[in-house]
Amino acid sequence: MVATMIPVGERRFRESYGRYFEDFVVGDIYEHRPGRTVTDVDNTWFTLLTMNTHPLHFDAAYAAKSEFGRPLVNSCLTLSIVVGMSVGDISQKAIGNLGWNDIKLTAPVYAGDTLYAESEVLGKRESSSRPTQGIVTVRTTGKKQDGTVFYRLRANGSRAKEGSRCRRRGKLLNAPTRPRARQLRPTPAGRSIQTKRCSAPGAHSRRLGPKCKIRPGRLRNLSQCR
Repeated sequence: MVATMIPVGERRFRESYGRYFEDFVVGDIYEHRPGRTVTDVDNTWFTLLTMNTHPLHFDAAYAAKSEFGRPLVNSCLTLSIVVGMSVGDISQKAIGNLGWNDIKLTAPVYAGDTLYAESEVLGKRESSSRPTQGIVTVRTTGKKQDGTVFYRLRANGSRAKEGSRCRRRGKLLNAPTRPRARQLRPTPAGRSIQTKRCSAPGAHSRRLGPKCKIRPGRLRNLSQCR
């Protein structure tokens, strides 16, 4: 996990995690810590929460008769743990994940196993459409406490360059939006009338001016118009 302290005031610092695009070097391997010991509760809750009804993950009597002899940890849970472990080193400053591929499940995982992960940088390139971003490709490997590899996957993601700010279509993300002002449209006679749109279903835009022709009662709740 990469951690730095950014000064934000006099004797005041803010923690920051992750790598910018420039910090990735092809061939580097990052060992992710801490590890995580998986329990029966983790396995049962995750399996049922995600609507997986296969009894091999939570029915001990059923699993005892299988070739494994005991419940298997849900592979989607171990994938989530491995990817989560890599965030502090790999994707803490990601703009977005572009895809996972070549996912390999190479060994079973059981309750009581402790999981670790590491990632190798396979490639990086400048984004052809976003000058403030780059694309990084890594291979993440999950290992158990005895060194047995149980997971491998490749991941592609967009990373921000150092000193840049996240933008979308030329606008800053999460930037405050200015409220839309009411429009005043001049009439042929030079007077101004105000245009409002009623939020009631099926209603149309109404022009409310000095000579408004809307009869009383046509719009029963004028407070809905805005």
